[in-house]
Amino acid sequence: MRRSREPIIWALFGGGGMASALLLPALILILFIAVPLGWVQSAPFEDLQALVRHPLIRLGLFVFISLCWFHWAHRFRYTLYDGLQLSHLNELIAVTTYGIASVGTVVGAYLLWGVG
Repeated sequence: MRRSREPIIWALFGGGGMASALLLPALILILFIAVPLGWVQSAPFEDLQALVRHPLIRLGLFVFISLCWFHWAHRFRYTLYDGLQLSHLNELIAVTTYGIASVGTVVGAYLLWGVG
């Protein structure tokens, strides 16, 4: 009997949903609303750069980016599969969506560790 990969995919989906539901609204509020409107003072660029260069922060950002990508992939896959009734393209949709999530994760890792 062949083992299913579905539990791993569902775990990535759940983790990404939790991470994006808890962290994305706070990041959007702070970075794109509060700082431009002057509600909070932004930290100096050098301090933020030093923070992002810390290996644990980079690891946390990598996990966050990766989980968000796989959450998107799973949600979009089942939107196409169930919502648009494209069940005959299930394999193609799965390979495409999870492939995009994998490439997005690799690009995120490169930007976090390769550039900085």
